[in-house]
Amino acid sequence: MFYFPSPKTTDPKQWRIQRTLEVIPGILTWLTLIGMLVASFVIPIWIAVFIIMFDIYWIYRTIFITYYSVVAYNRLQNGKKIDWWERCQNIIHPKEYALAISEKIKNFQDGLNEVRVRAERKKIKGEIKRLVEYQREVQSIADSGHEILDWRKIVHVVLLPTANEPAEIIEPAIQAVKDSNFPNQQIVILLATEEREDEKQRLEKVEYLQEKFKGVFKDFLVTTHEVQSHEMKCKASNATYAAKKLMTYLDEREIDYKRVIFSNFDCDSVCHGEYFAALTHAYITDPKRLQRSYQPLPMYHNNIWDTNAFVRVIVTGSSFWHMFQSTRVQMVTFSSHSEPFDTLVKVNFWPLDMISEDSIIYWKCYAYYHGDYKVRPIYLPISLDAVLAETYWKTIKNQYKQKRRWAYGIENFPVIMRALWPDKTISFLKKFKIGFEMIEGHHSWATSAFILALLGWLPLIFGGPEFNQSVLAHNLPFVTRYLMMLAMSGLVISMFLSFVLLPPRPAKYGKKRYIYMFLQWFLAPIIAPTLGAIPAIDSQTRILLKKYFGEFWVTEKIRKK
Repeated sequence: MFYFPSPKTTDPKQWRIQRTLEVIPGILTWLTLIGMLVASFVIPIWIAVFIIMFDIYWIYRTIFITYYSVVAYNRLQNGKKIDWWERCQNIIHPKEYALAISEKIKNFQDGLNEVRVRAERKKIKGEIKRLVEYQREVQSIADSGHEILDWRKIVHVVLLPTANEPAEIIEPAIQAVKDSNFPNQQIVILLATEEREDEKQRLEKVEYLQEKFKGVFKDFLVTTHEVQSHEMKCKASNATYAAKKLMTYLDEREIDYKRVIFSNFDCDSVCHGEYFAALTHAYITDPKRLQRSYQPLPMYHNNIWDTNAFVRVIVTGSSFWHMFQSTRVQMVTFSSHSEPFDTLVKVNFWPLDMISEDSIIYWKCYAYYHGDYKVRPIYLPISLDAVLAETYWKTIKNQYKQKRRWAYGIENFPVIMRALWPDKTISFLKKFKIGFEMIEGHHSWATSAFILALLGWLPLIFGGPEFNQSVLAHNLPFVTRYLMMLAMSGLVISMFLSFVLLPPRPAKYGKKRYIYMFLQWFLAPIIAPTLGAIPAIDSQTRILLKKYFGEFWVTEKIRKK
């Protein structure tokens, strides 16, 4: 059987390794925060030089992330213009399909000369470009001779884990699956409830949803998970329980696991209408389909107009970060994503004793395939709920808790290193790079906002008279200010993209709401440390002091009437 380390190992040697690795992020963060204060007393000149170097690095980082966020945005816009359902149906015969695409390209080119409207010509040229690129891809598939699965034999299972969410939160997610252009009779809904939820509330919710979507899908399954003594109260244990029940369902019907694509969605996930067609196309054409996870781009748009400015800045920043991540080779899964069910069975599903479940499943699969495993982005949006509570203050408080839970993902680091390091088939350089990127990412998350906001002033405050009379001291504020103004260009582009990506404005809000959407970005200097860095410090410190979370904090979800 495949072995994956547990963070709660009872083996003395493994426990020492686990403990040594899990304190590293917290120690580095606190050494940085305390060290920059102490160093401002002791070596103010060197700290001033460091500040300038860090600001230059931050400009580079901002430009790099902004550029690839724009790349991802263009791919997203392009992905939404593609008829994935048409491609999905025809790719099974790639040679004939390549010829048909060539003929379509020729027809577009022949008709282009007759079009005089500039906007229409641009639209046709864009379609020609997409077809030319896809024709090459189809021809490559045809030449490779790799097996293409029949889309008609694919079964999609959509898992919707729920704890206390009401039916009104879950219903739009199921409705979006129903409204997608992939045949509903090849889709199974798997609603994974928790036994600890109030029984009356749970049964009423299940009964309403089953009745609402009766006869729509291939099946509508419901599981009720009861937390066992060896499990945590977390989303992962619920998902694993539901997936194991699904195994019985598939075995009874003799459905091959390799034909089942399992989508683990948050229960508020509203997928794009073409998602399952695009996902199917990606799966049936990939010769290494069992060594792939599939990730749509998360956008927190379900209630973006209803929540407050602090939350909108946080979730918009999260969306841009995941857009940037989609352009990287070492992309990992987050929130709502899809995997081959056969692979999930091989790795024995999600860990039962970890809070963070969305990315750890990627690392389990990565370890199982000895590093030959990747996330394939699906450039279509999946819309989620932003944090929203009954009051303004409670909304901010809940956003802090959600961000802290996300930052608690650093608990993956020691487990991943224990899983990968003994594997001789994965190169030392690759393992080191994985570990370094995890540490650097979470360290930057916890410290960068404070370095940018405070460190530039500490040498001037604590450096003493000798430093304050130096040329460097006089120029430091000006240099820092101008460098940060350059870095602000990334924020300006983010503001522009946030407006372009916004869903249509609800009729209940006037145009004045756009002014608030603009002004919210001036809160970024406050939000970055309070709802960005501090939750990360909180999580790392808890692990450092062995104050572990005992259960998965479920974000409260409500809808404004």
